[in-house]
Amino acid sequence: MKTNLRCVLGVLAAVGLMAGEVLAAGPQPLWPGRAPGETKEVGPEVDITKPTDQLIAGRRLIRLGQVGQPTLEVFRPPAGRETGAAVLVCPGGAYHILALDLEGTEVCEWLNSNGVTAVLLKYRVPRREGLEKHAAPLQDAQRAMGLIRQNATAWGIDPKRMGVLGFSAGGHLAATVSVTPDRTYPRVDAADDLPSRPDFTVLVYPAYLTVKEENDRLAPELPLNAQTPPTFLVMAQDDPVRVENALFYSLALKQAGVPMELHLYPSGGHGYGLRRTELPVTSWPDRVADWMKASGWLRPAAK
Repeated sequence: MKTNLRCVLGVLAAVGLMAGEVLAAGPQPLWPGRAPGETKEVGPEVDITKPTDQLIAGRRLIRLGQVGQPTLEVFRPPAGRETGAAVLVCPGGAYHILALDLEGTEVCEWLNSNGVTAVLLKYRVPRREGLEKHAAPLQDAQRAMGLIRQNATAWGIDPKRMGVLGFSAGGHLAATVSVTPDRTYPRVDAADDLPSRPDFTVLVYPAYLTVKEENDRLAPELPLNAQTPPTFLVMAQDDPVRVENALFYSLALKQAGVPMELHLYPSGGHGYGLRRTELPVTSWPDRVADWMKASGWLRPAAK
């Protein structure tokens, strides 16, 4: 009987996946089969962090490279703490690697502590030859948003309170999925019939938002308009990625009539994630939580 029960459960799980339902247990593939445009194996995935690499707040981090099979992983809040809000988390890494713990799993755990369901996106890196740097990751992010909305009821999520949070290149990805209403790949299944644009956006030391050589005009893949979601931005003035990314993007949001909140700090550099140090910039999670509460994203889930 036990053996038969295990077989039945296995079949049900397989049927659920084939039907487009992503199970909230461990990383799950975004795509049935190969991702769009993938013709060869990229992996195996590898952590390229070396013992000599800089520590962040005294700790090492995972720099995951060679991602050919993108996944999403659902992190649920503690029972009784759910607000119904959800956030897709996009780690950074120059579209070359993913800072998978610093800007991924650790962020998901923090979101859970605020009653938010976090969904970690492991998108394709490095950049694909012959494509724009963000082309494959944008497909992955759009697919992930559709899958989250498809599974909203099962995961206790309000499909109208779904945000995206990204760091560095992941911030550029979060911004790009926020301003791109139409899918950039052929329809796969019913998940692709649902909106892929988030309801709110958080950009932490975002990269690639402007074109430095053209007086910091917005990057062409970021056509802001009044439908762009409300946005929170944080950056340090001494960030080598250049604070102009946040400044000019926030100005464009204002001009488009999009609600936004911008926090600039005199120092902090780049790539600190949410690991606390003596620098005030590392208090940004508190500011984001305040913004989400004030904006109504964290109201208690309906009973």
